[in-house]
Amino acid sequence: MNMNTKTQTLKAKDLTHEFPRSPRETLAGYVLAARVLDKCRAAIAGTLGEYHFDCPLDRFFFEFAGINAESFRSFVATGADDEAVAVWIAEHAKPHSRIEVIKWNNRIRETRLGDMPQEIQEFLEGYINKHLPAGRVLYRWLDVYDIEEKRL
Repeated sequence: MNMNTKTQTLKAKDLTHEFPRSPRETLAGYVLAARVLDKCRAAIAGTLGEYHFDCPLDRFFFEFAGINAESFRSFVATGADDEAVAVWIAEHAKPHSRIEVIKWNNRIRETRLGDMPQEIQEFLEGYINKHLPAGRVLYRWLDVYDIEEKRL
């Protein structure tokens, strides 16, 4: 597939000046996927800023869906809109029943910091102190992103 840079640039958020979508927002039925798409587009357009594509957060989606990050990026680079990316995800994700996806989504939404892998907990310990208001109570892992990005 050929990269349609002009189209892709028009769809990419400038993550140096705005936030990607909440990790709670869904695409193709999966939490995290819309945020992953925003970061992927920004990486392609050169507007990723301090964000990272294919970071540990993104890998939770890629691993559950059974999608390769580079294959995803290659498709996104064609300039595909959200609907086309959702169709591509549905066609390339490993088969899961609707209830399996719902349960996975709920597990991600409900994950507490103490339930995260040790290396992510260690990273977040410093990250939270640096990027979130002092004394702000965190109930769930995804709160970190929504508080920092002023959605909570």
